[in-house]
Amino acid sequence: MNTLTRRAALAVAAALALAGAATSAGAQVRERTIKFAYLNQAGHPQDLGAKRFAELVEKASGQKMHVKLFPGGVLGGDLQNVSAVQGGTLEMTNLNAGILSSHVKELGVFDVPFLFNGPAEADALSDGPLGQKLLGMLADKGMVGLGYFDLGFRNLTNNKRPINKVEDIAGLKIRVIQSPIYVDLFNALGANATPMPFPEVYSALEQGAIDGQENPFTTIKASRFNEVQKYLTVTRHIYNPMALLFSKKVWDGYSAEEKKIVTDAAAAAIQYQRQVSRQQADAALAELKKGGMQVTELSPAEVEKMRAKAKPAIDKLAEKVGPETVREAYAELAKLRK
Repeated sequence: MNTLTRRAALAVAAALALAGAATSAGAQVRERTIKFAYLNQAGHPQDLGAKRFAELVEKASGQKMHVKLFPGGVLGGDLQNVSAVQGGTLEMTNLNAGILSSHVKELGVFDVPFLFNGPAEADALSDGPLGQKLLGMLADKGMVGLGYFDLGFRNLTNNKRPINKVEDIAGLKIRVIQSPIYVDLFNALGANATPMPFPEVYSALEQGAIDGQENPFTTIKASRFNEVQKYLTVTRHIYNPMALLFSKKVWDGYSAEEKKIVTDAAAAAIQYQRQVSRQQADAALAELKKGGMQVTELSPAEVEKMRAKAKPAIDKLAEKVGPETVREAYAELAKLRK
C-alpha cells in the first residue's frame, strides 16, 4: 500500500470512528416523555418555572425528550403525586419541601416559623450545604432532588373578620397543608387548624366549611381565593421553598447525558422561576388590594407576639426535625447575616 493509499485509508477510518462516536453520543439521548404534575394553576410562578424547564429540556435534547405538564392538581394532591413519583408512574412533581418531612424528617426545618428575614436568606440556605444535603436524603425514599423553586412567604386570609392582632385569630377554622407543624402552629395561635388537600380548598371556602387558609400572595391570586375571602393579613409566618423532584426509579434508567440535560435545565429554570415568583408576589398583592380584599399589615410588636405564641410549636418542630439540623440552619443563617 503506497503512502497516499495509506493516508486515504486512515482518513476513512478516522471519519468512520468519528461517525461512530457521534452515533454513540446521539444514542445516549432517547425518545422520552417526562410527566410533570403540580398543584398550582397555569400562569402561577410554579407553572411558569415548569414551562421553562420543559422548553430547556426539549431544546437541549434535540426535541427527543418531551415534558408533559399537568398543572392544577389534575393528577391529584401532593401526597398522591409523591407516591406516583416514588412508584415511577410519574416522572416529576414540585411541592412545598416541608410536606416531604414525612419521608425525610430533616426537611421540616424549612417550616420553622419566622426562620428567614427575606428571600435572599432562603435561597442561600436552600442552595447551600444544608439544603443540598437534605435533597440528597430523598434518594433513599425513591426521589431525586433537583433543587428548589420559590413559593414564597405564607400569609393568612379569612372571611370572618380583619386580623389586627394575634388574638383575632382565635376560633377561626383555618385550612393548613397536610403537615403537623402547620396544625401545631395555627392551633398555638388559637385557630382551629384543618388539614386539607389543596384542590379541595376553594370549594370548602366557598361553602363555608372553613373560614380561611394560608398561602403566598401569588397562590391566593392564582387560585382566586379572593373571590371567597374578604380579609388578608400579611403575617409572613413561614417561607416555602418547593422541592423539584424526579422519580429515582426512572432516573436510574437514564443515561449520563440525559441526566445532565435534566439537571442543567432544572438549575436554569430554578433561577428564572425565583425571579418571576418574587415579581409576581408584589404584583399579586397590589391586585388583591385593588380587587377589594381588605389587607392588614401587622405591626412589628404584633409579629413578635405571634412569634412568642408560636414558640411551643417551634420547639416541638425542632425536636421532631432534629435539634442538630435546626442548629445547622441557624448557624448558616448567622454567617450570612454577618
